[in-house]
Amino acid sequence: MNVADLKIKNLVEYKNQIYNITEIFQDNNEKDYFVKIENDIHSFSVPADSIKPIQITEEWLEKFGFLRTYISDQRIRYERPETFIKYDIDLSSRKIVDGLKIYGNSIRCKYIHEFQNIFSCLFGKEPASTSYGLVGTES
Repeated sequence: MNVADLKIKNLVEYKNQIYNITEIFQDNNEKDYFVKIENDIHSFSVPADSIKPIQITEEWLEKFGFLRTYISDQRIRYERPETFIKYDIDLSSRKIVDGLKIYGNSIRCKYIHEFQNIFSCLFGKEPASTSYGLVGTES
């Protein structure tokens, strides 16, 4: 993962578990980046390049307050209470309509941390979630 894409509170995967990023820092001697991550059980620092992004799935969309509003052979659409935010899952091999839609504009957004960052920029807060399930990987 590119450390420049990360921010505090992003959800990431490390060794098949889900963690929150609580700190991002650079080693003074080696100039490598590290992240402090934590979940309900663990809290420790690891090299930033050892964490993985979490792919957006239907389960994750529901955790972030999206509801399935449309399904066909080609597409599944999820919408949030804000009428201008949608997420389309393209079931075709071409993946033309896949991803986040804001005010009708397509935004490439395949991972949870990307959605968190976009939502935070738009609303100045983290997206509400029913439960992140930080103990085990759910993607």
